[in-house]
Amino acid sequence: MLVHAAIADAFLPRALAALCDAGVAVHGDEAWQHAGKEAGTPVTAATDEDWAAEYLSYDIAAAVVPDLEGAVEHIRRWTSGHTEAIVTRDQGTARRFVALVDSTAVMVNASTRFADGGQFGFGAEIGISTQKLHARGPMGLPELTSTKYVVTGEGHIR
Repeated sequence: MLVHAAIADAFLPRALAALCDAGVAVHGDEAWQHAGKEAGTPVTAATDEDWAAEYLSYDIAAAVVPDLEGAVEHIRRWTSGHTEAIVTRDQGTARRFVALVDSTAVMVNASTRFADGGQFGFGAEIGISTQKLHARGPMGLPELTSTKYVVTGEGHIR
């Protein structure tokens, strides 16, 4: 979770309270750690392993960024290329985010939980691809098949 510095003072205490109530362990940068001390909520110092982790638990890595460019820089360094999201009232910022972030799915004011084959209408999701050739994103059966073209003739030309 990346938070714009302009709203951090108001947002972090509220976010920490909600995350703590939900049983989420926060691995944060210095700003999140400071907010955690102020709120009496434990925040573990985030490491490179945290930024690279895809947690399969109630853990989250969180940082405060100075602006959109700082957020995009962080995302470019640490993304899996799967799904990113922005929550904003500014549609210009949302459009810039969508243009600058290179992930399979980019959500604007929507949950990243929508990045699912079933949600995209592919039926049961049987795989995920973050490459850019052939299938990218949630994959259903058609994305796992290939096409073979067989052309027969009797000396036909074009």
